[in-house]
Order: sequence, then structure tokens, then C-alpha cells
Amino acid sequence: MMAGANEPENARDRYWMSRALELARRAGAASEVPVGAVLVRNGEMLSEGWNQSIGVCDPTAHAEMLALRAAAAASGNYRLAACTLYATLEPCSMCAGAMIHARVARLVFGAADPRAGAAGSVFNLLQTDVLNHRIQISSGVLAEECGSLLREFFRVRRGNKPVGVATALLTVG
Repeated sequence: MMAGANEPENARDRYWMSRALELARRAGAASEVPVGAVLVRNGEMLSEGWNQSIGVCDPTAHAEMLALRAAAAASGNYRLAACTLYATLEPCSMCAGAMIHARVARLVFGAADPRAGAAGSVFNLLQTDVLNHRIQISSGVLAEECGSLLREFFRVRRGNKPVGVATALLTVG
């Protein structure tokens, strides 16, 4: 199912963020930090990604980076103009920098990241006048669901619960 172009922006944003949440749950089930991302152009998904840094031993394998890489490869162009990136967590500075280089038009994220967020929480790399590209930001879309998923993941992790318990908790719902 694809979000229709005539739907209100917030309904489209919720639709795509729901898909990003599904991907975040996939990451959590693999014991990765549960973050998911979807890249959309003209109402159609170009690519998606979920955190895989641990599984592939790659510090750059964040959900947003994987979605950007897949979209660039599929389109044959590293410029992803007119695209919206949906992410369940506010991007870090690495992901924000990649979005700027790719010329992503818009970011929609769910939960803010008060420790490493680069879209307004700690830094705002996406809208600084110092760089040559600025990205429109919409925040707080399905924030409660996105934040709950992350809080539960870290609550279980800090409690030293077996991985099976974490996986079961993340996939419920």
C-alpha cells in the first residue's frame, strides 16, 4: 500500500513513520538499537533501512545511511533531491551530514535524541547557514511509539535480560 498524494501531510507522515517503526522492530529483534528509516519520493518508497552496525561490524550502518545508500544505488544518482527521509530517531551528525550531501529535501523523525541529535536537539546541522544545503524538518511524528520502542529496548538491555526477552518485547504490538 502506498500513501496517496492527496492525503494530508500528517497522514502521509504517519503512514511512512509506521513503516519505519516496523523496520526499527526488525533491528531490535536482531539486538540492534531499534531505529528504522524509509526514503520516499513522490509518494513512493525508494528504499528503507534499519540499524545493522553490530551485525555487519560497521559503525556507519545506521538506518538512515543504509536507506540513503540503497536509494542512490537504485536510482544511479547520489543526489536524492525531492526526497523525504523518515526516521524513528532524530539523526546523528553522521547521518545528517550524509543527508546534506545527498540533498534530501525533508526529514521527518519520531523521537528526539537529546544526547546526539543533529536535527535540533544537540546540533542543527540540517538547517545551519554555514553549509550549502538546508533540509526541512518535521519532528515528533509518532514520537510516543518511537520513543517507547527505544526506552523498552534500553530498559531490557540495562536489566541484563536474555536476548530472547528483548526480542519478544520489541516485536509485540
